[in-house]
Formats: sequence, C-alpha cells, structure tokens
Amino acid sequence: MEVVGRLILLTLLISSCLADLNLTESEDKSNCTASLGGASMSDVHNAMILKLNPDENCTWAIERPENNSVRIIFSHVELDPDGSCESENIKVFDGISTKGPLLGTVCSKNDYVPVFESSSNTLMFQIVTDPAVIQRSVFLFYYFFSPGTPIPDCGGYLDAFEGSFTSPNYPQAHPELAYCVWHIQVEKDYKIKLNFKEIFLEIDEYCRFDFIAVYDGPSTDSGLIAQVCGLKKPTFESSANSLTVVLSTDYANSYRGFSAFYTSIYAENVNTTSLTCFSDKMRVILSKSYLESFNYNENNLLLNDPTCRPKVSNVVEFSIPFDGCGTIKEAEDYSITYTNIVTVSPSSTSEVITRQKRLQIIVKCEMENNSTMEIMYITEDDIIQIQSALGRYNTSMAFFESSSFEKPVLESPYYVDLNQTLFVQASLHTSDPDLVVFLDTCQASPTSDLAPPTYDLIRSGCIHDDTGKVYPLSGHYGRFQFNAFKFLRSVSSVYLQCKILICNSNDPQSRCNQGCVSRRKRDISSYKWKTDSVIGPIRLKRDRSASGNSGLQQQLRAEESQNQPFNSLHLFSFMALALNVVMVATVTVRHYVNRRTDCKYQKLQNH
Repeated sequence: MEVVGRLILLTLLISSCLADLNLTESEDKSNCTASLGGASMSDVHNAMILKLNPDENCTWAIERPENNSVRIIFSHVELDPDGSCESENIKVFDGISTKGPLLGTVCSKNDYVPVFESSSNTLMFQIVTDPAVIQRSVFLFYYFFSPGTPIPDCGGYLDAFEGSFTSPNYPQAHPELAYCVWHIQVEKDYKIKLNFKEIFLEIDEYCRFDFIAVYDGPSTDSGLIAQVCGLKKPTFESSANSLTVVLSTDYANSYRGFSAFYTSIYAENVNTTSLTCFSDKMRVILSKSYLESFNYNENNLLLNDPTCRPKVSNVVEFSIPFDGCGTIKEAEDYSITYTNIVTVSPSSTSEVITRQKRLQIIVKCEMENNSTMEIMYITEDDIIQIQSALGRYNTSMAFFESSSFEKPVLESPYYVDLNQTLFVQASLHTSDPDLVVFLDTCQASPTSDLAPPTYDLIRSGCIHDDTGKVYPLSGHYGRFQFNAFKFLRSVSSVYLQCKILICNSNDPQSRCNQGCVSRRKRDISSYKWKTDSVIGPIRLKRDRSASGNSGLQQQLRAEESQNQPFNSLHLFSFMALALNVVMVATVTVRHYVNRRTDCKYQKLQNH
C-alpha cells in the first residue's frame, strides 16, 4: 500500500509539472506587455500565467460560441500588496468593450477567489499595474459551458443540524470544468465544524488548477478561510451559522475529488442554558462555565435514562429523542408534551454530607397545532431559580402581596402563614391588545417536578379549592387566590403549575370566554395558544424559625465543645503552682454547668 501511495503521489507531481510546462509555453504568447496590448481568445477553454510589468494596461476579449456562457476564474492573483485597488487592478466587463457593464474588480485586497460569468457574446478583462517594481503574477483560466446541462450533485443548500456531501461522481474521478457551490446554514447561535474525510485533487503549490475554496459565510463574498488541493484531510470552523464550499476543476487531471461532513457547534454566549425542540427530539445546551460555577462538570449530568450521555465540545450538549432516553410522553386535549429531566448529581464520595448545590433541569417540548412550546426551569436545592418559556408568546407567573396585584413577591422561597391568603397572577408579555389570558388548570405539588401527590386548585377553569377564587378576565392577566396549606406526610414546600390559555378577546366562543365548563363542552372550544408556568416553593414560617433555632443550638454546642479542651489544659498547666485557684475555678465551672442543665431540662408546669 505504501508503494502504491508513493506511485500515486509521483503521478500527481509529474502531471502537475507537465501542466506547468504547457502553461509556460502559452505564457510567452500571452504575456501582458505594453507592446502586445492584449489579445483575443476564442478557444473552448484556456489557461494562462501572466507575468506583469510595472505600468501595464492590457485588455483581453473572450468571444463565446452561440448558446454558451463563459466562466473565468482568477485562481491565483499576486499583485502589488501596497498598491491601491484604484491604481492596480483587474476589471472584468460584460460586453465588447471596457465601456460595457462592469462585472467586478480584482485587486490585492480581495479576500476570495474571483469568478465571473457572462452571457453576452463577449467578456473582456483589463489589467492595469502601478509603477512599483515588484514581481507580479496572475493565473487564470476560462471555459465555455452550456447553462442548460448542469452537472448532477454539483452543489446545493444544506440546512440540517449535520450532514455530509461529496464531489460529483465520488469516489470516481470528478468531472472536468466543474464549478460547484454548497451553501451550509444551521440555526442561529450555532457555528459549523467542517471535516474533510478525503481530498484528492491535483497537487499544486498555489492550488491554481483544481481546488476547494471554503468561505466563512453565506456566499463566496464572505471571506476566504482557505483554498486547498492535493491530498489532505483539513478541518474548518465558521465564525457564525453559515459556510460556503466551492469546488472548481479545470480540463485536465481528474482524481477522486473529496468527501466531507459537517456538524453544528453551539456558539457560546451570555445564555447559560438553552432548549430547542425539533420534530423528533429536543436539544439541551449547558455552558461549561455555568456548570463550573456549581463545581460540576459533564460527568455529573444524568438524564432519566443514565445511559444517554452528552456530547462535549465548547459546551455540553444533550440530544434527547422523543422515543428514548427516558423521555415521557403525555397526550392531553390539544397537545402532546415530551418531558425529560437533566439531573446534576454531586461528585462527592461521601454518603453523609455534600457542599454542592442540588441542581435539576426539567425540559419540556409541547407540540400543539403544528407549533412548538419550549419550557425549561431549573431548581437549586428545590428552589426555582430560572424559568424560560421560548415560543410564540412569553408568559410568567408570580405571587403578589394583595388583591390589588401591584407589588409582586420577590423572595424565594415565599414564607407564609398557614391559611394565609395568597394571590397569584399569570402575565402575558406582548404588545398585541387583542389577546386575553385564561387559567385553565392549576395544580399544587410538594416537589419541583410536580410529581404525585398533587392537589387541584383549578380544573377546566373551575375552582376546586374551598378557599379559592378566580378573578374575571383582565386582558393580559389571569388571576386567582387561595389560602396557604401544606401536604400531609411530606416536606413543607409547595409548588404551583398552571396551564395558561391565550385567546382572541374578540372571539366570544373561545375557550377563555366560556369560563368554567364541563369536559364535554370544553372539547369543542378553541384557543390560540397554550403554555405552562411554574412558581414556588411556598414554605411555612414556622419551618424557617425552627430551622434557625436548630442552627443556633448547633453553634452553641460547637462552641462548648471547643472550650472544654482549652479549660482542661489550662487547669492542668497551673495545678502545681496554684492549687487553690484550680479548686475555685472547678467550683465555678460546676455551678455554671448545673445552671445550664437546669434551664435546659426544666419541667414545665401544666396549667
């Protein structure tokens, strides 16, 4: 195999040298000199190396056959790097003279491989150089082609999250005189990583004959990343969400071409998390810096199915299928919801303590009426810190201090008294005045993932709690109240989840305007959008005070345990020198301890 590889490489080198010899022969005939003043060309295809002198001004005309177009490619341009584009350039015109339409200008400042096409009878290009005495060289080739006979599999548009493409006929020899353009575009906030599994093109130091050009953007004017040829396997990465790949071949020495694949890479920004819902999966992005802020890494992350692992690059990325990885599917009314949970487990080896926060990321994709609602909220130690609803409408839910709904409660957890009246408002953030908000269903649960047991506060628009009250429709606000409670045989936290419907206010038959209705009648009603919103936890004030007293007692016991060794050492050190002082100190300490004990275990009288 090594011998075969060397023979292939030698063949490529010999072919390239022969091509250079052929070009050298045509170079003497086509040099741009002041005496020659240009030339007229009508060959089916031609290639030239132009060695340019200072103060040149030469013009060439390419006359095309009838029903054909002409393409000219300046695959290597070496002009005065310090000269301006006004004083030294190549201008290409569509027509019989330099007064025709200007197709474009080439100079040393161009960051692309210049390619021009003309459909008129003649294409002209003019080269002008400045007085600087430097080495100048231009390689160009042109050919005629019929626009009505495109090359199969030559270029196209790629917009999937990842994909692959090859040169025409791969792995057979690529066609001659091919110019193929692939436009790759992925979602916003993503970059593209492009890997060439193989490039097998004609070898040339400047890639003048057959080459691949990769551009950082949506077109060939976006900025050239690289121009490659020969035998290589390079990798490129875009700066944004689009990339352009060009394959250009001449009329000799065809080889295998190339095979490439690309994938999307999250372009990390200020957002620490993101959720995207597709037709068959959901994608969760977590920045490494966000995980590191909690002393976690990707090894601490688990889905409902722990065998599903994330992809790690510049970010941590979960691709969660709707039919796998423990995703839960729920079908109800007009929607289908897919839910999974990213659990972040502490990495401590101790089974007793941890100094890391407990983190959960609950991700939901709600598919409804050919639309998608994306919901994500995060809990730290059972406290909801972030709630993000990405969709057509942005909604939020909060507690308020009174029935005036003027001052929202900002503290979390929200500590309340048992049976205290609580006021809840769901808000729709939109400039559309023709929308109203309706609270369809509200449930309470002792856990942040709304696991059983649950308690219905509102069901089908009807209040289900004896202390509850639903306020009338009020534009972009849905409001209700209820008295605080706690779950039996459970922790003291209470979380709320409400299903919010958004309707047109001018539709009297909408679900929002029907209010409390039965299930049978509800099925024929309509709404425009539906989403879930979660708030919590609510905790009782006595739990906070009990927790505080417990902490104080632990602190006193810790201080007492620290003082005892110090007193013993002190008494032992001075026993031989001051026995009388030790005796007095002992009596004092015993009296102090007995007094504390009497206070701690004093029996209370029954009244």
